[in-house]
Amino acid sequence: MSAKSFDLIVIGAGPGGYVAAIRGAQLGLNVAVVEREHVGGICLNWGCIPTKALLRSSEVFHLMHRAKEFGLKAEGVDFDFEAVVTRSRDVAKQLAGGVGHLLKKNKVTVIMGEATLPAKGKVAVKTEKGSEELTAKSIVVATGARARELPGLEADGDLVWTYKHALQPPRMPKKLLVIGSGAIGIEFASFYNTLGADTTVVEVMDRVLPVEDAEISAFAKKQFTKQGMKIMEKAMVKQLDRGKGKVTAHVETGGKVEKLEFDSVISAVGIVGNVEGLGLEELGVKIDRSHVITDEFCRTGVDGLFAIGDIAGAPWLAHKASHEGVMVAELIAGKNKVHPIKPESIAGCTYCHPQVASVGFTEAKAKEKGYEIKVGRFPFIGNGKAIALGEPEGMIKTVFDAKTGELLGAHMVGAEVTELIQGYVVGRQLETTEEDLMETVFPHPTLSEMMHESVLDAYGKALHF
Repeated sequence: MSAKSFDLIVIGAGPGGYVAAIRGAQLGLNVAVVEREHVGGICLNWGCIPTKALLRSSEVFHLMHRAKEFGLKAEGVDFDFEAVVTRSRDVAKQLAGGVGHLLKKNKVTVIMGEATLPAKGKVAVKTEKGSEELTAKSIVVATGARARELPGLEADGDLVWTYKHALQPPRMPKKLLVIGSGAIGIEFASFYNTLGADTTVVEVMDRVLPVEDAEISAFAKKQFTKQGMKIMEKAMVKQLDRGKGKVTAHVETGGKVEKLEFDSVISAVGIVGNVEGLGLEELGVKIDRSHVITDEFCRTGVDGLFAIGDIAGAPWLAHKASHEGVMVAELIAGKNKVHPIKPESIAGCTYCHPQVASVGFTEAKAKEKGYEIKVGRFPFIGNGKAIALGEPEGMIKTVFDAKTGELLGAHMVGAEVTELIQGYVVGRQLETTEEDLMETVFPHPTLSEMMHESVLDAYGKALHF
């Protein structure tokens, strides 16, 4: 066994790990990254990216059916399901290859294998060729998370799927049940429903997209229902009876159990951190409900050992992991000004149809925290660009501190809101007040003008509604 020495070893090459490795290398550190499966992690290979590729296909398909509205002719519109899935896999492959190239360009040593932490400052890697031991002053654990499996609802890849199966499905579902209406569940529901699957979504909480502002959830639900989705809230799938080519789901709502039949089920009931088998607890790392406890700088309390991304807890978002990766690399390289993440300043985006995006506190959360608030709203129907695009369904909502004018939260539903949200994210980062936003000139005609109008509305100054 040969001992190889590095300044920094990163375990996991997802959006947290590979970014930490690249930033470390840029700052002059000798870096190795250990990855057991896919460079690029779940996000690039089985998450954010391939799902967006699928959703783009369904969006184009949806628009083709609306051709007449735009004065166009498209007859006999259909899809090739296999080709849709192949495109999604090709997009993922292209980007994963790009990450491999970036690591190489930055002279990061990539070791494919399974890592364990036998002692402080040591990483043992089991590769196809055997095992090797590496040493480093600093180690970053970025092993991510996997789908949570509930007893009795476990995936089998045929009738019951996780997100991985749903990305490479054995068939196009006719009758689909989606368990869980967070971002993952609702994106798959949106994709399959648009392509013609008879889709039912079961959510245990009192509303779909439960982390979003209640008004946005209600608006989105109305749109989903209009598109033919069945939404069951305050409902629970108690058991799944699997038969030949069908599943009978026992769904409990309000104390009553209903038996419903489907040919495919997607389970999207949350995630579990990949904390097992690394030797973390033996080193003295504290783990709570499958997540590593860290301070704001991602330090685990064990000297030289950091944890970033999904394994370090909510919000479970790729961009949060990447930011932590940069922060930790800079900390290790001895940079003075390092900015820890503020969870309430991280935007969440859901790419269903219509899109949903938000940052900061919901109206309810702001009130709960004791703020006196001013709330503004603006509908897509009042925006020239939205009407020209044929996308008049949507709204933008802003929440301000009535005393200071601080933007506490922004919530959107409608076309392209996943791109628009960043305007408010920058505003919050720069500690913008309502006055700054009101005095900003927004270009016309754009969807972004609604962001201006929503702010104006909070203060009784909206012009176009």
